[in-house]
Amino acid sequence: MTHRNDKIGIDFHTYLAAAQVGLENGWPRIYDQSAVSVEQRELVSNMRTQPYLSPPTVAWVTAPLSSLPYNTAYVAWAAVAFLVFAAALAWSGVSSGVARWIGVFGALSPWWVIHSVDVGQVTPFVAAGAVFAWKLLRDNRDVEAGIVLVAILLKPNTAFLVPAALLVAGRHRAFLAWAGGAAAVMVLVFLTMGMHGISTYASQLSGPLPGGADNLTLHGAFAVTGTSATVARLVIVGAVLGTAYRNRAKRSELFMPAAIIGSLLISPYLHASDLCLLSAAGWILWELTAAVPVRASLAMIWVLASPYLYVIQVSPQLNQWPLLEIALLIGVVMLAWAPLTSVVDSRRRAPA
Repeated sequence: MTHRNDKIGIDFHTYLAAAQVGLENGWPRIYDQSAVSVEQRELVSNMRTQPYLSPPTVAWVTAPLSSLPYNTAYVAWAAVAFLVFAAALAWSGVSSGVARWIGVFGALSPWWVIHSVDVGQVTPFVAAGAVFAWKLLRDNRDVEAGIVLVAILLKPNTAFLVPAALLVAGRHRAFLAWAGGAAAVMVLVFLTMGMHGISTYASQLSGPLPGGADNLTLHGAFAVTGTSATVARLVIVGAVLGTAYRNRAKRSELFMPAAIIGSLLISPYLHASDLCLLSAAGWILWELTAAVPVRASLAMIWVLASPYLYVIQVSPQLNQWPLLEIALLIGVVMLAWAPLTSVVDSRRRAPA
């Protein structure tokens, strides 16, 4: 399934072209869009070109596939992306029986997961990192969780509130592990890109966004701008950090889905494939509580996002998904601030 008539592999095509430029001409050149465009045409002549605006980390992780024929490289990338996300869901579950597998298949079923694999997006790896980290946090393996969350740097706009939520939630070891890993990556970026490469990237990010990049944002959904947009974002950040603070008492890890959903809501730009993080957040909620209203709501979202409804154009439009995200965030906040005897399941965890 594609979105906006995107060709299969279009994003991976751009990643690999940038990696080729880096390997052949030096990493500071990966934001030389003319060089990237030339590499894209050499890889697949009949596929449209697009600018490379992802972090350097994406070009790095794609680079090992540059020695393979393009079609082989794309299939390997797409297969690994899907399997890593699926494995994260299957391994990290704490529920049992049929309910566990309903959650796994439900989280994998939305059209945006298929779309992200089709276009070769990096987002499934970020979603998998969030899921693995949540499981590690439940098992009190905070250092490992923080290291896994460095995957956020592959696409920071999809989950950038998670580290702050870790800190406010009192998971200091996880935060410090993440900060240390992120700092190491930033040092590597500086050493490989230099100030010129970094400034070129920053200047291109400050330019006009690609068409449709704000459909999933507050602006796209509610047409809020200026002060109204700032206030809305501050309210969402407050709700996320308040949920994280409440976690100090409940130890429920509800701050993870809250931080993911909050990140999606306040991000200045998103693409359809970025909703893989919404799948991750929904799955974590499914595992955290067996309450019928919560699971029924998640099941409804998965049904609304089914590929069939998408194909027949009954699924919500992109600018309608933020409405459901807000409703989901409100539900998470209510769960977080409910009495300690609420529906949130804190069983089946490793001893502290």
